[in-house]
Amino acid sequence: MPLLVRGARQVGKTTAVRELGKTFKYYLEINLERQQSLRNLFTDDVDVKKTCANLSATLSVPIVPGETLLFIDEIQSCQAAIRSLRYFKEDYPELHVIAAGSLLEFALEELPSFAVGRIRSLYMYPFSFDEFLLAQGHGIQVDAKNAASPDVPLVSPLHIRLIEQLRSFLLVGGMPTAVVEWIESNDFASVRRIHNDILDTYQDDFSKYNKRVSPVLLRMVLRSVALQAGKKFVYAQVSRDTHSASIKEALSMLALAGLATPVTHTAGNGLPLGAEENISYRKFLFLDTGLLLTMLGIPAADILLSDTAHLVNKGPLSEMFAGLELIKYGDCFVKPSLHYWQHQSKNGNAEVDYLMARNGKVLPIEVKANTQGGMQSLYFFMRMRHLSNAIRTSLENFSKFDHIDTQDNNSVRHIEIIPMYALRTCF
Repeated sequence: MPLLVRGARQVGKTTAVRELGKTFKYYLEINLERQQSLRNLFTDDVDVKKTCANLSATLSVPIVPGETLLFIDEIQSCQAAIRSLRYFKEDYPELHVIAAGSLLEFALEELPSFAVGRIRSLYMYPFSFDEFLLAQGHGIQVDAKNAASPDVPLVSPLHIRLIEQLRSFLLVGGMPTAVVEWIESNDFASVRRIHNDILDTYQDDFSKYNKRVSPVLLRMVLRSVALQAGKKFVYAQVSRDTHSASIKEALSMLALAGLATPVTHTAGNGLPLGAEENISYRKFLFLDTGLLLTMLGIPAADILLSDTAHLVNKGPLSEMFAGLELIKYGDCFVKPSLHYWQHQSKNGNAEVDYLMARNGKVLPIEVKANTQGGMQSLYFFMRMRHLSNAIRTSLENFSKFDHIDTQDNNSVRHIEIIPMYALRTCF
């Protein structure tokens, strides 16, 4: 099947495909936004072999099955090209074809139907923490932390070093150009200039999203996503003068563009978690921690000089980081979906930050700063759902403990402690 690479602008889709192209004898890249005349080769009377022959002749690059990688970039600029993808699977399956594009999700939404079973999507994101370490040449650290476990924790010096790297990652984030700047300059001020350039590009795109949503409202909602990250999204905090339906549509547009990822409430009684969603209760994660901190103007010193507990408790940053890591280490061929649980009552609120599936069961994940308190919501949820295993992620080293639930016939709850820098081990 042809591969459709999907993700927010500037996460590295084109660069990644070009790197793959180096492994082929022939590589043919077309950009349907810049090379507008090539759009005429994609017609409603689809003949992909003829289209490829014309592309080959026009650009003087052989298209040979098994030897050529054909990359169609900015494919959202030509709906006929998007529609043609399904026919590569049916009529030319021996040819390697990849497509990608900026704001591709908007073009796909306008199609009456998409070629389910004939096109494979791959979802791409900014760098994970592991990739951030690898980009700096710290592969040995990655191997060591991924081999650790609650039974075999890391040695203290390496644990401390990884926390230091995590602080840097929160500030730099995972946008490839920002990571490159960090490696070359080691200067947070230079990195923030890159962040501002990226944010400007995103906001310049707002006029392309949807004529029904004003760019002004999109900017307001995007900033509110940053301000409300980690909390139930409240429309009134965007603007009391704007109808909630307009704000909801703006959120939908930002999610399609990959700038905001919803975390949806679920009852969490069992799998699949999506079967008991309540979309009236949603949080939204900003695309990238570095971009968020730059947008909000939070000084680098606030992150670099905070003690451990203060760092984790600085707003919702730790919860947002954890959610983004869970997405990045998930299945890249499946559209991401994150869930949380909340119980509201007159006596107070109980909330579990994330729920995921592991070994056919619901696994609750709580993001915490330390071992002191703050676990009652997790225990309450485990008691209600008759669960024995959970994860607490924090800046502690790997470890584990058992909690005896005296309110549930002394049932034993097994809690694994996973450092935030090692969330990959949750899978």
